[in-house]
Order: sequence, then C-alpha cells, then structure tokens
Amino acid sequence: MLKINNVKKKFGSAEVLKGVDLEIKQGEILVVVGHSGGGKTTLLRCVNALEHCDKGDIEINGKILCKDGKYVDKKNLKEIRKDMGLVFQNFNLFPHMTVLENLIEAPQRVFGWTKEDAIKKAEETLGFLNLLEKKDNYPFELSGGQKQRVAIGRALVLEPKIMCFDEPTSALDPGLTGEVANLIKSLSVKGMSMMIITHDMDFAKNVADRIVSMNAGKLQEGLIFEE
Repeated sequence: MLKINNVKKKFGSAEVLKGVDLEIKQGEILVVVGHSGGGKTTLLRCVNALEHCDKGDIEINGKILCKDGKYVDKKNLKEIRKDMGLVFQNFNLFPHMTVLENLIEAPQRVFGWTKEDAIKKAEETLGFLNLLEKKDNYPFELSGGQKQRVAIGRALVLEPKIMCFDEPTSALDPGLTGEVANLIKSLSVKGMSMMIITHDMDFAKNVADRIVSMNAGKLQEGLIFEE
C-alpha cells in the first residue's frame, strides 16, 4: 500500500531525512516511534505531500506520488489523495461547523460529491463511530475522545486505503487511549493500512503489527524506543 525508497529531506543545512526506506502492506498497522526532532512528522508530511522531499520515491496503492523528489501534478495528486486519510495531532476540526458539516466538507468541496451522497456516507461513518447522535453538535461541545473520533471519521468518509495518524493520543486523557486503540484495530480488520506516529510506547505496543524507531533521520526496525 505504501512504498518509500531513499527519501531525503533538508531544511537549510539540517538533513532531517537521510535516505528512508519503508513499506506498509495492506491491512498492516505500522507505528513509527522516536524522540522529537528525529524526522517522524516530516516523513509523514512528505507521504501526504504537505511537505516535499528533496530526493527519493513514494508510491501509494500502486500510484506514483513522487519520483526522485518530483511530485505529481495537482490532478494526479487529487486522485492519490482519495486513497489517503490523515488525522492531525490536534484534530484540526472546523470550529464553526457541526460534526456532520465537518465530515461532508471535503467530499463536496474537494471531490465533487452531491450533498445527499456526502450526508449519507457521513451518517454511516458516524454510526460506525457511535457518534451519530452528535452530528449536530459543534466541536466545543465534544470531549477530547469524541473530537478524535470525529477527526478520524472525517478521514474515513472518503474510504481511504491507508490512514496516517500524527500523535493520535497526545491530546487525550490516558483513559481514552484504549478507546482509540480499539478503533484503529477495528479499521485494520477491515483491510485498511495505517502509519502512526507516536511517542506513546504502550499505545504503540497495543496497536502495532510492526514498530520502527526513527532517530536522526533514519529508520531502524526491531528497536524499542524509550522516552
């Protein structure tokens, strides 16, 4: 589902990614751990084309996102993004929109769905997340765990093949991390692949099929990261 080959990235003279190689299979949950500044979030942003790497290749679900550091044009990027979901660290929900409106915004505005189709899929997704009764609430009326589930739901509406999570438990009370872990594992059962960035080793061990450690811009498998 995801192939990363020799990806490199510099910010000024600082080499943040030093030739990263990585593959994620269908239905696999890969967790990337490591200290702050090691390059984890930069790698995730390059995979989502929010940041452009300088060198290397990235392929998503058989489609080339980036070849030797050159990303595809906007039209092809839009097609590739249908296969990808991204859940941000601090949810990034639109505060002036209801839960339902947050979920139907991208399908309509970015991908041209009809309002009826977008609402139908959004309500189906909220039902799966046990949030249907919150569809007319605004983000400020939700708990942290509910906000996280809405953020996940917003990505799920488009039925991505791979989901990326940036520190999904960092803004949650410890008691809610198990709830998020169970949700992520249920998505994996449905065949969805996942790439998760986290500092939380207990969470990583709970959800991961495979854990890799990122340090100084390089990935290493089989290492346990300690806080």
